[in-house]
Amino acid sequence: MKMSTRTIVTVGMFAAVISVLSILSIPMPSGVPVTLQTFAVALGGYVLGAKRGTAATVVYLLLGAVGAPVFAGMVGGLSCFAGYTGGFLWGFLFLALLCGVGIRRRNALLRLVCGMAGLLLCHFLGALQFSLVAGTSFGEGFLLASAPYLFKDVISVAGAYAAALPIRHALSAGQVWKGTV
Repeated sequence: MKMSTRTIVTVGMFAAVISVLSILSIPMPSGVPVTLQTFAVALGGYVLGAKRGTAATVVYLLLGAVGAPVFAGMVGGLSCFAGYTGGFLWGFLFLALLCGVGIRRRNALLRLVCGMAGLLLCHFLGALQFSLVAGTSFGEGFLLASAPYLFKDVISVAGAYAAALPIRHALSAGQVWKGTV
């Protein structure tokens, strides 16, 4: 896939946004911190679309995988993908993808439904991996690692959608992507 310099820079900038909003975190007893990662990943998907939003998330995950301290709590490394929160990291790919798919829909409700479907996949993978790593049932993993964050994350996805609309409009008006927004 050939990408323009403008696209590469835009994807990189959104990877940086995800990184910064991930570093800001509030530790929780379950080991799953409160962050703005969900908002940032959803915003990337809604603003950039499915391909570019997912690409920005991949860049973010690759930065963390090679050890850059871009994950919650300023940590990085491959071990993060195998730990308590690794399922959420993998799930961010689906969140970005489905928010990007959703933004192509004409109906605002369908746009949000796609984003919420991505959020549910993210939480499913997060709870599943948490339960496997912690040696608990899926139900217990869900109650510890997912349920306490669902309300905040639903608000985050809806807020990302609301924030994305004027950003997309501004980018389109400035012809940043020459009509591909």
